[in-house]
Amino acid sequence: MKIFVCVKHVPDTANNITVAGEDAYDDSDVKFIINPYDEYALEEAVSIVEEKGGEVVVIVVGKDAASTTIRSALAMGVDRAIHIKTDSQFLDSSLTAKALKAAMDEDGFGDLIFTGKGSVDTEGFQTPYRLAHALGVPVVNDVSDVSLEDDRVRVTSEIGCGAKQVVEMNSPCVIGVTKGLNEPRYPKVMQVMKAKKKEIKEIVLSDLGIDVDEGKIFMEKLVLVPERSGAKLLEGSVDDQVTELVRVLKEDEKVL
Repeated sequence: MKIFVCVKHVPDTANNITVAGEDAYDDSDVKFIINPYDEYALEEAVSIVEEKGGEVVVIVVGKDAASTTIRSALAMGVDRAIHIKTDSQFLDSSLTAKALKAAMDEDGFGDLIFTGKGSVDTEGFQTPYRLAHALGVPVVNDVSDVSLEDDRVRVTSEIGCGAKQVVEMNSPCVIGVTKGLNEPRYPKVMQVMKAKKKEIKEIVLSDLGIDVDEGKIFMEKLVLVPERSGAKLLEGSVDDQVTELVRVLKEDEKVL
């Protein structure tokens, strides 16, 4: 069995990114990590291969610095990696999906493709769907349970408000996973050392025939979130407080 895991190199959400103009940002002092949802995808793929045999291949689209995320993935038990290199600070989901597909076509198609349900930086939540469309395979996102039987895959998907749905589909397929699917392992020192010797194939994005100027979404402007004023204490009876709250939401905050 061959499983691809698509992983993104993202800023740690505990860090602050400096806005360096209307169309750029400075992340030179920011710590980057594996996209948290992708850790669940990695753990599930490695666990399946440990049980059934095969290999896990991680694919990362990103700058040179993404090599740290790749090594972290390899330390979790991934067999080898493909690093699609780009200098772009912002690569939209349509181009990312094209790049991932091109790398898979070149490497040889897999039986399963895992992703996180979304990335914590741009939060577009589109890449799993775009990738599945490009590959011509079924996709289910927000998956919290996976079971395999021959060439069939049964998944449980979170659909909101505590509701879940069970979907059965043929493999190959794309599975976007969420928190709760498993408990990602913490690599031991020996696994970290072994990861340094594992194969990382490097491919330049343009060598896949992809032009960053053909993206569907472009970053037009960056602005800092304005500082919010202090909390307002509502007084009076419950009815008075509710009336005032509705007024504030409508007239001041303009969210209703």
